Parts: sequence; structure tokens; C-alpha cells
Amino acid sequence: MSARPEVPVSHASSRRTGLGRPVRRIPNRSGTVGRMRFDPYTAGTPWYQDVLALAGHLAHGPLDRAICQLVEVRVSQITGCAFCLGLHSDWARKTGVDQAKLDTLAGWRDAPGFDERECAALSLAEAMTRIGDGERVDEVIWHAAREQFNDEELAALLFLVGLINVWNRINVAVELPSDHQLPK
Repeated sequence: MSARPEVPVSHASSRRTGLGRPVRRIPNRSGTVGRMRFDPYTAGTPWYQDVLALAGHLAHGPLDRAICQLVEVRVSQITGCAFCLGLHSDWARKTGVDQAKLDTLAGWRDAPGFDERECAALSLAEAMTRIGDGERVDEVIWHAAREQFNDEELAALLFLVGLINVWNRINVAVELPSDHQLPK
């Protein structure tokens, strides 16, 4: 197995995850802004439709729409998916999430206005998103989620977090432009 080349972190090309850790950013290799590397949504139509079907089931599930959007925006902040940030921030506002809440979402632990259910959902979403960083969902986070959500809601939340991570990771990998129009 060959080692992956180390990409230097420069002040101009790095960003922070929200925990103060730098994220290594590889420059857009296509050399153009707004063009994605590959279109998995057209090339992988059957799989795209399957993922859309899960999204449709979750949209009609037991979770409060505002909590869903807060979770999707927060996960997109962590993964750096500009497309999903724009999409879910818009949807959050349409769902009735106050702009002030969206403005402070990255620092929700220290911001007023987040209720216990939102805090439990955001903690679980962050922990699940960072599993790839060698972290696990610790017992305190899991216990808070179990206290706030019934079994059906918790199952929906777990699938929601998993799904937004799928979308984010595909979109970041192919450099999906933030203004891209996905096929229906």
C-alpha cells in the first residue's frame, strides 16, 4: 500500500472544522470553479434513485422538520459540503428555523436558543459524522439521544445522519458546485 502524499496546510487553503483542527484542502484539480469532476447522479441513476427514496421516507418520518434541517446543516458544516449547506440552510428557513439559530449553529453548545431535543440530535450527528476521525459515539451522547427520542424517532435520526453524510461525502469528492441543479 502506497502512502498518500501529504498536502501542506497553508493559511490561504485551509479551513477549520469547528473544533479548531485544520482541514487539509486539495485544490480543485479541474482548474475551473463550478465544474465537477464526475456526475454520479447521472452515471449512477439507479443508486441515486435508491438514495432519493430513503430521503423521501425520512422526509415523511417522525422527526420534526426543523431538527432534521439543523442536523443536515450542521453535518454539512463539518464535512464542508457547500452544496448541502446552501440547500439545507434554505430548507431550514422555509421550515421556520430562525436565521439567528442558523447563524450560531456551528457554536450551538455555547449559543442560547437550542432546546434539549435539538442539542441531543446535534451531539449525536456530530459524533456520528466524526466516527471516521477515530472517535465513537460516547455513552453520554447516546444516553441524551435515548432520553429525548422514542425508538422510531431515534432510528429516523440515525438514518438521517447517515444519509446526509452519504450526500456530503459524494458531493465533496466530486466537487459538486454549490449552484448545481440535481436531476429529479
